[in-house]
Amino acid sequence: MAGTSINDLPDVLLSNILALVSDTRTRNSLSLVCRKFLSLERGTRFSLSLKGNARDLYGIPTCFRSVTHLDLSLLSPWGHAFLCSSPDPDLLAHRLRSLFPLVTSLTVYARSPTTLQILARQWPGLRHVKLVRWHQRPQSAPGEDLAPIFEHCRSLSTLDLSEFYYWIEDIPPVLLANPLTARSLSKLNLMTTSFTDGFKSTDIQTITEACPNLSQLLMACTFDPRYFGFVGDDTLSAIATNCPRLSLLHLADTSTLASARGDPSADGFTPEDARISTATLIELFSGLPLLEDLVLDVAKNVRDSGPALEVLNTKCRRLRSLKLGQFHGICMAVDSRLDGIALCQGLESLSIKNCADLTDMGLIEIGRGCVGLSKFEVEGCKKITVKGLRTMVSLLKRTLADVKISCCENLHTKASLRALEPIQDRITRLHVDCVWEGGEDCELENEAASSWTFDLDEVDEIAMPSHNTDTSCSTEGFFEDENYGGYTRKRKRSRYSTDADCSLSIHCNGNDLWGKRWDRLEYLSLWIGVGDFLSPLQSAGLDDCPVLQEIQIKVEGDCRGRHKPMDTFGLSILGQYPQLTKMKLDCSDTIGYALTCPSGQMDLTLWERFFLNGIGSLGLAELDYWPPQDRSFNQRSLSHPAAGLLGECLTLRKLFIHGTAYEHFMHFLLNIPYLRDVQLRLDYYPAPENDMSTEMRAGSCSRFEAALNSRQIPD
Repeated sequence: MAGTSINDLPDVLLSNILALVSDTRTRNSLSLVCRKFLSLERGTRFSLSLKGNARDLYGIPTCFRSVTHLDLSLLSPWGHAFLCSSPDPDLLAHRLRSLFPLVTSLTVYARSPTTLQILARQWPGLRHVKLVRWHQRPQSAPGEDLAPIFEHCRSLSTLDLSEFYYWIEDIPPVLLANPLTARSLSKLNLMTTSFTDGFKSTDIQTITEACPNLSQLLMACTFDPRYFGFVGDDTLSAIATNCPRLSLLHLADTSTLASARGDPSADGFTPEDARISTATLIELFSGLPLLEDLVLDVAKNVRDSGPALEVLNTKCRRLRSLKLGQFHGICMAVDSRLDGIALCQGLESLSIKNCADLTDMGLIEIGRGCVGLSKFEVEGCKKITVKGLRTMVSLLKRTLADVKISCCENLHTKASLRALEPIQDRITRLHVDCVWEGGEDCELENEAASSWTFDLDEVDEIAMPSHNTDTSCSTEGFFEDENYGGYTRKRKRSRYSTDADCSLSIHCNGNDLWGKRWDRLEYLSLWIGVGDFLSPLQSAGLDDCPVLQEIQIKVEGDCRGRHKPMDTFGLSILGQYPQLTKMKLDCSDTIGYALTCPSGQMDLTLWERFFLNGIGSLGLAELDYWPPQDRSFNQRSLSHPAAGLLGECLTLRKLFIHGTAYEHFMHFLLNIPYLRDVQLRLDYYPAPENDMSTEMRAGSCSRFEAALNSRQIPD
């Protein structure tokens, strides 16, 4: 029909179309088309994160009256009580209430109890609250911080304290004082990293008794039996009894929440065993039939856990995600029959951490039984090798797309990538450790050609055996020669048995391991030790990733006593990824000297230059950077060379520096033409209460923001 345009579509249809667009920049671009699009876009925006200085009342947008999810945690100066920056905090709160009248979900940096006392009165219908605070808890009575939320928001359904600095004794009193609100809670996230000691058994029993309608519970606990109030059999039984509706349960020992990498050479057993019996695990699983997501990261040995895990398949039929830490005997692979965790056919995500007796045959059993896995993580398992992992990956090649391999002694970088070759063109997310040396190099030889236990094209025939019959997979053998990426592979389909040879042989032509691209890899995460280089990443097999968009690099180690870094870390080699726009460079666990550098030692200034050299050549749009630290001082600060190198990233639009900086250092960033969003985030426990006299303070941040926003940004 002549002259018809998209504007002629009914408003209801256009609203539905706009509601399907989630990217913020795309929505903002759509709103510029015409007034009709502007009105419809604003009317379908239900989630909003406010940024800018809290003192600028005139800057608060007035056109998002349909917003139900409001995030106030990113307001600047970040980390300060934003209501206190206004001459009249009640006026600011009332202004927010009038502009966003439909808010039911609120995220806020609550540094002082005053913030919640004022805001909770504005939105008594709040159902979802997330509190953020990295600064020290103010001296107040237990539960005083949280009391306004429980007193005013009687319909509270979700409370997230995962990024909130609080004390354990704050939780039970406020729940007991507000029983109606406590009973309305369905989701409670208490998994904060600020604890040195987690919740004790009595605390957990009190919390679960006060909140019987919970469907999601996440808690940092103490499983060590040497400590008073440790979590054991009685506590797990109480959880199952008090909260039978749980669909998500995460229990992790506080020692497992640290980001530091473990020791790959450790045998996997701890000196102490957890006081968790097989009978109690069976009782826990039997009492939670609605369970869909389970994390038990215990940090103490749970031995012979296979029989208990088998119950998950019959009692928790909805289970889709499982993470086990320090569980042993999860899959024994005896007589070619599926057992333990391998019986959980419905799993889509599986994470195994520090399992001392997990072998290649156990991995193969998991691949045969858990046929729907799309995500698999393995960490700190010393006995598995490239042979078992590759066979498992081959069995799951139709579903597996997200893999993490960390801290496994026999799986250095090249071995890990070699094991993932069967899904190399399908995997979308990957983590590997940059450990360039290992026991095996570029050649695994068994014979002139390799033999496989299974015919991978017939994997469906053997992957889902009946658990009531013999699972020995008796099939007639046949051979097939296949030339694949520079090496010849011979596959044999034969009878499966425990002593079958499940190895493979790969003969490499130079550094070309398989000659295929990582066609769908969008996210790459790397761990690397301090002093090592990224340069071997290309020769290891990660040179061709055409759609890689985001990379995260964790650098860890002690710089003290090392020689002066003479070369560069190697960030410039990441320029080979044409679509790379997001980077997280985390050097927070890189330890060195800052203000107390002894004579003859290297300070962190030189190391920051080493890490960041070449970052300006990357075409990044978003960057999160954690500077290295001197643990003698509770201060993580950007150095002069680092500020200068970051100022060379001319394509950046968003920059988060997880630390502080001198004001004049920040002026290097004003030369970045497209930069719109900059924050200094002291998001580590405990954030310093008072910055040093020459560090960035509230006034310094405001002056920098004014200079940043006064520029003309090209787009």
